[in-house]
Amino acid sequence: MDLKNTYTEVFLKASGLPTSDVYKYKNLWWYNLRRKKDQGLRLTEQGINFVESKAEIKTYKIDLPKETKITPQILVWLDHFINTPFYLEKNFIKVLSEKSAFELYLFSGDIKKMGMAKAMNKRINQE
Repeated sequence: MDLKNTYTEVFLKASGLPTSDVYKYKNLWWYNLRRKKDQGLRLTEQGINFVESKAEIKTYKIDLPKETKITPQILVWLDHFINTPFYLEKNFIKVLSEKSAFELYLFSGDIKKMGMAKAMNKRINQE
């Protein structure tokens, strides 16, 4: 199941647009179009603008610590551990899920700490 198709349809329905153009908008709104089990749900700037202004879906903005550097490892962790569409800038992250927003808030917006904690927890559960 392709979550990006599903989310794209939801965004289009929420804005009152027909869902026949899913693939057109999917290519504009998502950073990574790969189809894998752990696909990332990172939105482009155009995608988050549509979600907030046209679809009028609530987003949650969490400020990141000033020293945060967005590394490839952080992007991988976001793809694996944030199971809601999100938009990332160097100073903040916006998510569409209250649960994800709360988790990020508990880590004071420190994506690196959250990713490390979730990765360690996943590894411990596998052993």
